[in-house]
Amino acid sequence: MQEIVGEALARRLADWGVDTVFGLPGDGVNGLMEGFRRQRDRLRFVLVQHEEAAAFMATGHAKGTGRLGVCVATSGPGAIHLLNGLYDAKLDHAPVLAITGLPETSVLGSQYQQEVEATLLYQDVAAYNLAVTNPQQLPGVVDIAIRHALANRTVAHLSFPSDIQVAAASADPYRHVSPGTPSASSPSFATPLMPATHEELARAAEVLGAGRKVAMLVGIGARDARDEVLAVADALGAPIVKTLPGKQVVPDDHPLTTGGLGLLGTKPSEQAMEECDTLLMVGTAFPYGKYLPAPDQARVVQIDHDASRIGLRLPVEVAVTADARLALRHLLPLLTRQADRSFLTRHQRGRDEWRADMRALRDASRSPVAPQYLVGCLDELAADDAILTCDSGTVTTWSARYWTIRGGREYYLSGNLASMACGLPYAIALQHAFPGRQVIAYVGDGGFAMLMAEFLTAVRHQLPVKVVVNNNNAYGQILWEQIMLGYPEYAVRHQQPEADFANWATGCGGYGVRVTDPGQVPDAIRAALAHPGPALVDCLVNPNEPPMPGKIRYEQAKAFTESFLRGQPHRVATLATVARDKINQLRS
Repeated sequence: MQEIVGEALARRLADWGVDTVFGLPGDGVNGLMEGFRRQRDRLRFVLVQHEEAAAFMATGHAKGTGRLGVCVATSGPGAIHLLNGLYDAKLDHAPVLAITGLPETSVLGSQYQQEVEATLLYQDVAAYNLAVTNPQQLPGVVDIAIRHALANRTVAHLSFPSDIQVAAASADPYRHVSPGTPSASSPSFATPLMPATHEELARAAEVLGAGRKVAMLVGIGARDARDEVLAVADALGAPIVKTLPGKQVVPDDHPLTTGGLGLLGTKPSEQAMEECDTLLMVGTAFPYGKYLPAPDQARVVQIDHDASRIGLRLPVEVAVTADARLALRHLLPLLTRQADRSFLTRHQRGRDEWRADMRALRDASRSPVAPQYLVGCLDELAADDAILTCDSGTVTTWSARYWTIRGGREYYLSGNLASMACGLPYAIALQHAFPGRQVIAYVGDGGFAMLMAEFLTAVRHQLPVKVVVNNNNAYGQILWEQIMLGYPEYAVRHQQPEADFANWATGCGGYGVRVTDPGQVPDAIRAALAHPGPALVDCLVNPNEPPMPGKIRYEQAKAFTESFLRGQPHRVATLATVARDKINQLRS
């Protein structure tokens, strides 16, 4: 049988080590689908309910495995639907290849059905972006696209007109356009690890050694450098502050860490940033400048493999462009152990007080269920190597504070894009990649409802993902953002009754349980985790529980008060919740 372009593409993806493609067929990609069919022994095609979910799945796969994620969509609306998940990949530096269809070349430019110029649409999101117009461009352009995605940890895009997809693939492609074929021993090409220069490290050690109040801020770029981060922090007597995507870098129960930073972070981490005279940033270009030291407060050393990300937020005295693990490993022998540990011990005491306050909010007697109690039970009952995927919303705050990184646990969310609806697609992709591990999607009712059809995907593919829905019948994060701007909430709560997601899960053929009482929470989670297939816990939580910032600033308190004076509709219930939380903390 004559090989067509669709099969040449599928075969080349498999040669690169790709084993899973997420997508939704359509008449704009029928030739590609035939190619995937012919290579089905090497490529698994995961059929989804919505293209946005396919892009999120490809992104989740890339984040969790470090390998290329691939998603496919038809022409026109299918290609448009991919964009949200692709921007998530771009902003969080995940390597993803998007493949889309186009109408046949003879009708392009004639306002044909589903004719959307995908390359124009994708020109901001994709680092490599090409409409393939000649069969002889393969496999060269596939190689180039994949290398761009992997080397730059970003999105690449190839679009195929329908007649090109079924054209005969050339047996002798233009070799001069190809940067070479992948090595059989290393099919998942990636940029070699970059070591730091001795001069950079010596200067970094000099600046860090002169500090008396040194803090570390680590991000997901240091995910493979846990031991090195801990060793350097111990030598410097530095508290380790973590970005939210970098939560998994260091165990949450380690004595050197004070937790996260930012609106969802901890009070001791924020105080460490306010007081430090030296800051070592590793694997992060933390975007929220107001939580970082003032520009004239601290001397800054920043380590990042991407030189373009150094100095984005603060003036940097020493820039180290290198792989985080190698840089820290070679930096450590140049450091003298800090004898004065007072800065560290002061913030360790603050961390202990903060943890006591957070435990006090996990009140099992509160009804409606406290969201802190729900996620606290999940944290206690999940496996030590469980993977948690989190949606965007108030659930992000609760997971940041109550999902404990210990053992081999991991944690994934839409970091810089902060998109809703990613939690379930991430979980499905990661369960595909790690079939032997417990994968849990912790989502809000708003985010889950956006792509809830993908629970059916989990059932159909027999993936034992677990979903815990923090159901407050509202867009809770937006609600509190309105209040924190000084405005009464508006158009952020749904009318009664609350959606019953447990019935949806059961109707799909999975396991579903609805929880309305705090006494039901532990057993419901245990049953879901023990179920051999997809399972969902739909828990009605207190809709008036405020995700308070780690450290309340004057302007936040002022705006909170102003929103109540302007007619906040649920002020009595909210104030009652805040008062009860404070009483519980005082009792602790």
